[in-house]
Amino acid sequence: MESKPKIRVLAVDDSAIVRRILTDCLAAEPDIEMAGTAPDAYIARDKILALNPDVLTLDIEMPRMDGLTFLRKLMKYHPMPVIVISSLGQTGCAAAIRALGEGAVEVLAKPGGPYSVGDLVAVLPNKIRAAAAARIRRDTPGEPEQAGLQPVPARPQPHPGAAGGARLIAIGASTGGTEAIETVLLAATPAWPGIVVVQHIPAGFSRAFADRLNRVCPIGVKEACDGDHVEPGTALIAPGNFHMLVRKSGPGFRVAVQGGPLVCYQRPSADVLFASVAQAAGSSAVGAILTGMGRDGSQGLLSMHRAGAFTLAEDEATCVVFGMPREAIAAGAVDRVLPLRRLALELADIVNHERPAAAV
Repeated sequence: MESKPKIRVLAVDDSAIVRRILTDCLAAEPDIEMAGTAPDAYIARDKILALNPDVLTLDIEMPRMDGLTFLRKLMKYHPMPVIVISSLGQTGCAAAIRALGEGAVEVLAKPGGPYSVGDLVAVLPNKIRAAAAARIRRDTPGEPEQAGLQPVPARPQPHPGAAGGARLIAIGASTGGTEAIETVLLAATPAWPGIVVVQHIPAGFSRAFADRLNRVCPIGVKEACDGDHVEPGTALIAPGNFHMLVRKSGPGFRVAVQGGPLVCYQRPSADVLFASVAQAAGSSAVGAILTGMGRDGSQGLLSMHRAGAFTLAEDEATCVVFGMPREAIAAGAVDRVLPLRRLALELADIVNHERPAAAV
């Protein structure tokens, strides 16, 4: 039986120490190999053409040409999966979140401060596998998403969880999720019920992600703190490296932000969030699982479904990686599978007690 080709990686970083760490990190992986390294964007350009790697890891702060500028050029002329590996400083975090908007599929923290070499070693191989499996978007900016142009059948009848008005929306995502979550939240209005979100993202970057969404979305968005109320017209983003749970609090809900073991190799975990929503909100909640690799979220969403919540999954055509939605669908946890923009419209439909629109 012919063996599957290894995933070939090119590491671009001006630090020789970081390049060595990345090389050593991947040395023991049977399905991944370091095809080469580059200390700056110009050398990286030549090595991409010569080596044709499957995945690129990219530093943001580099001499001669910064990583963001290089990423924009790369995604225009030679689109490929890119994992940004950035420092945790305020400037580095903000730039890394911008890089996700420019087409990078993942962001990881460089060793230093709260993150050790061991932390990077623990997550990098799977992040590379997810990146290699990612669908890299080549749409012209401003053009409508093709998969979103197809009509979506209206629900035969209102779902029990939507009939009395949704009181809580829970969203989980991973690879490609930062842009998917932004698409959903851009459709939100201050009349929407409170939204709780798990995106697999390192600590530090989650705050920059929430701050960016707060600037561009029509609702308030913040990184969650322990004890925050879940309020209408506001989205709470789970902080990196902490689980977020929803608890009943009088007539409403609060979040608990806490540590704990990894669940499905993740912290925060969509499974943990969804399971808590099932218990706290039952049929008055709506759950959505978006793009991402792995199976996190499938069992928690199934708990929501069994508790009477209405559940949605992003379809394969618009996912960067269809892993998490596929697992949830296979588990029988999903009521409707929709392209991303249609999914956002469906949430608006549930909130507004109207039928889904026929076209974007």
